[in-house]
Amino acid sequence: MLHLQIHSEHFTNPLYLESGRILEPYDIMYETYGVLNEAKDNVIVICHALTGSHHAAGTYEGDNKAGWWDGLIGQGKAVDTDHFFVICTNVIGSCFGSTGPMSPRYPYTEPYRYKFPVVTILDMVKAQRILFDRLGIHSVHAIIGGSMGGMQALAFGVFFPNFAKNIIAMATTYATQPWAIAFNKVAQEAILKDPEFKNGYYDPKIIRETGLSGMAIGRMAGHISFLSPQSMDRKFGREYKRNDGLFELFGKFQVESYLEYNGYNFTKWFDPLSYLYITKAINIYDLSRGFDSLEEALHRVRANLYLISFESDLLFVPQEMEMIASTLESIGKENVTYIPIPSDYGHDAFLVEIDKIEHYVKDALWKKP
Repeated sequence: MLHLQIHSEHFTNPLYLESGRILEPYDIMYETYGVLNEAKDNVIVICHALTGSHHAAGTYEGDNKAGWWDGLIGQGKAVDTDHFFVICTNVIGSCFGSTGPMSPRYPYTEPYRYKFPVVTILDMVKAQRILFDRLGIHSVHAIIGGSMGGMQALAFGVFFPNFAKNIIAMATTYATQPWAIAFNKVAQEAILKDPEFKNGYYDPKIIRETGLSGMAIGRMAGHISFLSPQSMDRKFGREYKRNDGLFELFGKFQVESYLEYNGYNFTKWFDPLSYLYITKAINIYDLSRGFDSLEEALHRVRANLYLISFESDLLFVPQEMEMIASTLESIGKENVTYIPIPSDYGHDAFLVEIDKIEHYVKDALWKKP
């Protein structure tokens, strides 16, 4: 059995944000798996992506849906919870227990909504670092993340260079490029223009029951960016729904039904304001902000850095990961390993094609210094 525990921590000291704003007080929701050893040197931090949460592995009692990286984390798996103590937190700004735009704005009971400050990837990481300090964890064996989780992992390496011995970043980038920003723009505009969004003053209970059409449309665009032409062709082909006719105006291909189902279902479990705030954090992510160059930023990295890209990733293309590796090598850093994975699945390969990454993860975690 996976030793899964859910926790929440409340902080009353101010969290100073990159924007100059302050978040005070705030909560962080997190899960742990495995057992922390006496030396506290068996810790692995897992960082989640845009719509992920602290529930990275295992299943809750009465629920058969496993955590989003269950194939990678657990007893005998690449991140082996028989040996490692694994922590995954829900990021600041999200909607699964950590403080976000729909949390009560202290000292009032009404939610922040647009009064919530813009948060960045670095802000998310700073909040996690404060949590780990409270837990008495001042260094970790490894940090692992994909997509926005990979952004967090890299930010740990740059801004807290002595914290992790190993960093494994997958399907991510050093700075969000126009292609990814454009997909996020479609989602943001679709949410903002939906009358049921009510300029941010919607009733969350109603949204959970009925969904939000604009957000569903934005999510459909997102799903397109997460896959690839090859994986869509393999998954759907040109198959029509069995009960639809080819010459019916609103008859649907299987791919259309898939996008509709995932888009509209998504809006019933993910908060639209959180989506706006987190996509903003992704859009403005840039490891070199505050430095004269990317070289200066990456020069701070001391951890063994493993960069895993996927050949058909259209959202964060492999060349962006190559850029990080080549930049580190150009400044004389020998602690970087770049691993391009042959895959035609697309961006979500880091979540789906566990068999292609698990041995690289295992090797990185058990590599002797």
